[in-house]
Amino acid sequence: MKLLKTLAVAAAAVGMLAAQPATTFAQDKGTVGIAMPTKSSARWIDDGNNMVKQFEEAGYGTDLQYAEDDIPNQLSQVENMITKGVGALVIAAIDGTTLSNALANAAASGIPVIAYDRLIRDSGDVDYYATFDNFQVGVLQGESLVSGLEERFPDAETWNVELFGGSPDDNNAYFFYDGAMSVLQPMIDEGKITIPSGQMGMDTVGTLRWDGSVAQARMDNLLSANYTGDNQVHGVLSPYDGLSIGIISSVKGVGYGSDDLTMPIITGQDAEVPSVKAIQRGDQYSTIFKDTRKLAEVTVSMVEAVLNEGEPEINDTETYDNGVKVVPSYLLKPELVTEENIESTLIESGYYTADQLN
Repeated sequence: MKLLKTLAVAAAAVGMLAAQPATTFAQDKGTVGIAMPTKSSARWIDDGNNMVKQFEEAGYGTDLQYAEDDIPNQLSQVENMITKGVGALVIAAIDGTTLSNALANAAASGIPVIAYDRLIRDSGDVDYYATFDNFQVGVLQGESLVSGLEERFPDAETWNVELFGGSPDDNNAYFFYDGAMSVLQPMIDEGKITIPSGQMGMDTVGTLRWDGSVAQARMDNLLSANYTGDNQVHGVLSPYDGLSIGIISSVKGVGYGSDDLTMPIITGQDAEVPSVKAIQRGDQYSTIFKDTRKLAEVTVSMVEAVLNEGEPEINDTETYDNGVKVVPSYLLKPELVTEENIESTLIESGYYTADQLN
């Protein structure tokens, strides 16, 4: 009995350790601090897990922290990592303008900083930036919206479209919007696309914190104010899957997707499982796949190079001006996903299993 009790206590201790924050013991090469914005999006969980796995394989310990979209919380987490003396910082900022003082402290301590997928603004202490080609993300979203409109509403003289943007405190949101508008604006100018609400520009269509419930409420208002009688919404530019799910709920709530109202074309980004399933159902038309395994690989390589006094591989030295400096960057290529290529893009690559999408 005493032995069984001892084993039970040991098992409980292991369980308690498993529930602690994702910090691993520093290995031979030291510890890397990883600051992620939130666990509310599956993609950020994947980002964190992929980096921990790849840093550990490269011989580093990790201190992975999620701030749950709370700016002071993320600032405190970063400052704590600096105090503990991490070898490098990888930061996906909630608000890319709020970390200047903390990063100055990092620089004073000789800690290099990699901005991860979200540009950190207003600081000269950002060493490198690992991300995807965010303007191209928007281009793909705009092109897929038009392709879907042509496919689903070929006889419409003009397509009624509404625009959604990402969070205004996320620098990427402007690249997504500008990329999409590079496709859509010429069609708006020639009258092929109409914006019945008249709502355009990131200052108007931005969605703070990428909040799907905010997007759903705004779509409710757009529908009630602009789509009465025979006026039908044909398409919605959505820059992120979490917003798309809210938008889908809104349009289905007033009868779209039924015999009387054809489901509008709705875009997205991040290839999250609920949205991939929505594409399979025909509720969402497309999403953008950003392989976080590859982004983690680039980031680990950057950290390795910097800590060994080398030069990381970069492929962009012009695009990302953070207000203080142009941050040397590595841009990965995004991929468009529609119903036709879910298997070849997401399953055959090993990103998801078939069971996850059934």
